[in-house]
Amino acid sequence: MSQIGLPVPAFDFKQGDSPLLVSMPHSGLNLTSEVQAGLSDQAKKLPDTDWFIPELYDFLESLGVGFIKANYSRYVIDLNRPYDDKPLYATKTTGLFPDILFDESPIFIDGKAPSDEHKALCKEHIWKPYHGTIEQELARLKAKFGYAILFDAHSIAAQVPMLFDGTLPDFNWGTNAGESCDSAIASIVTQVLRPHYTQVVNGRFKGGYITRHFGQPSEGIHAIQLELSQATYLNDEMAKRAEYQLDDSKLPFIKQQLKDVIEACQHVRF
Repeated sequence: MSQIGLPVPAFDFKQGDSPLLVSMPHSGLNLTSEVQAGLSDQAKKLPDTDWFIPELYDFLESLGVGFIKANYSRYVIDLNRPYDDKPLYATKTTGLFPDILFDESPIFIDGKAPSDEHKALCKEHIWKPYHGTIEQELARLKAKFGYAILFDAHSIAAQVPMLFDGTLPDFNWGTNAGESCDSAIASIVTQVLRPHYTQVVNGRFKGGYITRHFGQPSEGIHAIQLELSQATYLNDEMAKRAEYQLDDSKLPFIKQQLKDVIEACQHVRF
């Protein structure tokens, strides 16, 4: 790992004692020195981060739910993309090593993008261990409980014209069109949502690589992705200026809602 100068571990992992594992692949803020040296001024603000996801789910340990949390920015390597970087969507998106922001401006100064050697090391020392840990933990949970559920936790700005038209619903559930988990999971999480939050299942976001790869219901492993609108918890005016802060007036409500969702997932039995 020292070959690419990782200042902190690739991820944090906490084992739980329930059939549920929560993954947070896009909340990382750390950069390698090579990536940091090449970032454009706009990219230095890390605008496409899944902001504050660990803080929103800080109740997991109290519920006995395990989690894995990436420590590196998606600008270093995007953990929700396949190792071979095959496109997940027919529409415009970003890849394993993003080179544009969600507003379509460049991430890196011209000529300062990371080298192929750096990318290979990131795949070896960040991508592989993250996915290997998920695989091992889901196998452990399945052996213990007879099944396992992976909850892939994301967030995104409510409006991203490059990726979708208009404004996103608050909760965007992805089950790979019903193929990554039993329908009971999607049913229970949508039913537990309070009516003032809007939601959609398999809309613009049907689940990224993690959901699609690990969700194998026929083998007793289920996966669902939540793409949460950042309008549900960020200070809107500050976000428009690329300054990202929690909104204290929204926070208690969204955290309670997310806790209800996670508890509902724990109550599913197969």
